[in-house]
Amino acid sequence: MTAEIRKRAFVNAKILVVKIGTNVLSLDNGLLDRDRIRKIAAEVVQLREDGYNVVIVSSGAIGAGMAELGMAQRPTALPELQAAASVGQGKLIAAYDECFREQGYYTGQILITREDVNDRQRYLNGRNTILSLLSMGAIPVINENDTISIDEITFSDNDILSALVASLVKADVLIMLSPAPGLCRQEQVIDVVERIDKDVKRLASGDTSARGAGGMDSKLEAASMACRAGTATIIAPGREENILTRIVSGEPIGTLFLAGEEKIASRKGWIGMAAQSKGVIHVDAGAARAVQERGKSLLASGIVDATGDFQKGDVVSISADGTEIARGLTNYSSDDVKQIMGLRSSKIANQLGSKSYDEVVHRNNMVLVKGIET
Repeated sequence: MTAEIRKRAFVNAKILVVKIGTNVLSLDNGLLDRDRIRKIAAEVVQLREDGYNVVIVSSGAIGAGMAELGMAQRPTALPELQAAASVGQGKLIAAYDECFREQGYYTGQILITREDVNDRQRYLNGRNTILSLLSMGAIPVINENDTISIDEITFSDNDILSALVASLVKADVLIMLSPAPGLCRQEQVIDVVERIDKDVKRLASGDTSARGAGGMDSKLEAASMACRAGTATIIAPGREENILTRIVSGEPIGTLFLAGEEKIASRKGWIGMAAQSKGVIHVDAGAARAVQERGKSLLASGIVDATGDFQKGDVVSISADGTEIARGLTNYSSDDVKQIMGLRSSKIANQLGSKSYDEVVHRNNMVLVKGIET
């Protein structure tokens, strides 16, 4: 039964995102394992020839730089992390390019920062670049721009980035290759997870390695994001032989997380997952029910507080009793929201001197979020 479930994940699949962890690509001494990269490249090329478009999200720049610089442990100081990434990034993409050229393919490097994801136009530009590379027969290799970014250095070792990329390109399956055999319960790998709830999240150890940054916690968060966007996710042991071929064939290896029933539209995917929230609008129980159960817009009358500093058009979180229930584009700034909260829409003009919108967050610009504490 589970074999059929796994095979269905790849029926009619067109785009796969493969996230490769630092320790999958590295030798024990921290240097890049070119033989492993070469084997992965051969598998990706086979997937391409079988009709799949494959996007790689790769960690390893900091780890490769650490090895070159003689660092035994991952540094904690930002300048040292950035220096290691600077040395390692060239090594990483050169290794990919060499291994794919041997198979007759080119790679295209894309470095992404949080600012690129937050800005809607740059987000779309990234999507267009990735899809253009695929249409030209190249293999996109994506990494965080660790040499200049700040937030990205602690961005879960590209786990979250891989989920954002999967949403960006509307991937059918996200495959996360790591040293872990999958998600385990009492040392047994769980074959299929239908829903990532609190009980599932408790199974994550949160451990990280000396060279990597992401543990099972971040992988489950990434899987949750991807599944909500309609992308099935598999966490699997990246150093197993022929791992990608075996996964796509339906072999029960690693853990499969089932996708949501439908894909989120690109714009709502950006609102709900990619863009960072600039603040929080706190609502009462009635407004929470209207938003969650009745599909309504958020009106000022149901707002009890606003925190953060946001402007019209920013992405904000909508929270009830400390739990985020939705995200959306606000029609009013934080200062204006504080002035009109609790008021009927007909009273907004009297309070502000004018009224551009009845809704503080319109339903068309809102995405429901399940149970994330704010």
